[in-house]
Amino acid sequence: MPNARSVRVALWQAQVLADPEANLRQAVAAAESAAAAGARIFCTPELFRSPYFCQEENHANFALAEPVPGPTTEALAAVARERAMVIVASVFERRAAGLFHNTAVVLDADGTLAGRYRKMHIPDDPRYYEKFYFTPGDLGFQVFPTRYGQIGVLICWDQWFPEAARLTAMAGAEILLYPTAIGWHPEEKAEFGAAQHAAWQTMQRAHAIANGVFVAAPNRAGFEATPGGDGKAGIEFWGQSFLAGPDGQLLAAADTRGGQLVYADCDLAAVERARTHWPFLRDRRVDAYAGLTRRWLG
Repeated sequence: MPNARSVRVALWQAQVLADPEANLRQAVAAAESAAAAGARIFCTPELFRSPYFCQEENHANFALAEPVPGPTTEALAAVARERAMVIVASVFERRAAGLFHNTAVVLDADGTLAGRYRKMHIPDDPRYYEKFYFTPGDLGFQVFPTRYGQIGVLICWDQWFPEAARLTAMAGAEILLYPTAIGWHPEEKAEFGAAQHAAWQTMQRAHAIANGVFVAAPNRAGFEATPGGDGKAGIEFWGQSFLAGPDGQLLAAADTRGGQLVYADCDLAAVERARTHWPFLRDRRVDAYAGLTRRWLG
């Protein structure tokens, strides 16, 4: 049995401000606080530099995008280098004129850019009009070898797709990190809120079990009104960021408030223990799964 390799993971649950520069300062301060508390891996929520602009289709919002490397990666790379900490940060990436991605960058503990993941599954739902802004990712499902472990990164809507978690785990990930921006429509919360949150958490804990990995989801928190609306319509981001172990058990979780850091000490040797005791990877019938590459079998 391999020796224990314990790493403290910190998730930043943010209540986002109107000013992008203030949000970047919040992120830097949160990363510094996490490092001071012994964290070696730090992850932001999705698109933390601005209010969730995808609630509307507005060409002016493309001005929020930035290149990679760019201001966000440079500011957080300095923290990663000074604190010897791996940082995963969500960025609205401007790749070229008219070409934009919802991207997560992975900064290794020496501040270098270990790589980037571009969100593969792009939603288009009321107040989540992401297809207007983002080109689907073209880098595939990846694992990033870092100083503190093999990290897989997926983003928000990706978390509902077992194929994404499985392929990332198969690439060697020990920890799946999901920068997230998910919440309730206030007018639906009373009827559907508890079920929606339970489904979100259950789905990701199932990924942890099925793949024998740690799963972590840092979420936004707080109400963000729809631009140009009556101030009542919008999204109430439900927070409740959490980390789950390879057995699906919750290791740590936040409440619904913003401005929190959530920590868990993850023994990466538990990945191998889980996979040998629950040998789902061994018993996969890879000869029988060709239908997964088709849209529908009917």
